[in-house]
Amino acid sequence: MKKIILLGCTLTFMIACNSETKTEDTQKTTIEKTKSMNTERIVSLNGSVTETLALLGKGGNIVGVDITSTFPQNIKEQAANLGHVSSISAESILALKPTLVYATSKEMKPELQKQLEQAKVTVRLIDQPMAADETKKMIATIATDMHSSNYEKYLTEIDKKIQQVKPVDQKPKVLFIYARGAGNLMIAGQKTPIENIIEMAGGINAVNNIEDYKPLTPEALINANPDYILLFDRGLQSLGGKEGVLKIEGVSATNAGKKMNIISMDGQLLSGFGPRLGEATLQLNQLLQGK
Repeated sequence: MKKIILLGCTLTFMIACNSETKTEDTQKTTIEKTKSMNTERIVSLNGSVTETLALLGKGGNIVGVDITSTFPQNIKEQAANLGHVSSISAESILALKPTLVYATSKEMKPELQKQLEQAKVTVRLIDQPMAADETKKMIATIATDMHSSNYEKYLTEIDKKIQQVKPVDQKPKVLFIYARGAGNLMIAGQKTPIENIIEMAGGINAVNNIEDYKPLTPEALINANPDYILLFDRGLQSLGGKEGVLKIEGVSATNAGKKMNIISMDGQLLSGFGPRLGEATLQLNQLLQGK
């Protein structure tokens, strides 16, 4: 009987010790992951990814960004501006001693990715979101990478703001013009993020016979006959404001030109499909209602 009791005590002690060991191992792993994430040096080559990292509390880990990373506004005070992703070199990235590089699968050049990986830098490719579900997927993916568990509230916030969008009478036709001065004008066709957010905000794309971005012509402008002309804030500024837009050949003959329905929004907010997607959709919806 004493042997049985002794054996039982021994087994209980061994199980307790094993349980404590597992707990200690789990805690050790968690601490190591936390330390690893706190020391991560991140280069973000996409504005929406940069916004997401900052939202998740990892803005302090960002050491380099691309030209589209304009939000948060202080990001370029702490991180090196590497320019446009198409012209960024491996040397300029590696000079920042990154441990992790984020980019979109569409924009990351295979040769650049290869050079970074050969230098033992982790490269994480994200699909550029073009719909609300894709935006939420991106946030969840990056949150998982960063071991951030409390991200669902951000997904809920996007849905809440999109639900506040009000129907716009007669679905106005909206023409988006990408402008870098009067000599460089492009219009957004089908299968673009701009088309998607116009539709989410209650309008329709005035251009339905082209895909992607194409040069603006007077004929295309008159045929589209938009009710609203939409630009990035900087694009509008590059043309000299609304009066400058009216000087573009064909604009004054459109409904938008006749009614001075020329509107603009921050470029990254409007086209990025990042964490502020709900805010962007609601803002455009209000502009299309004349607010």
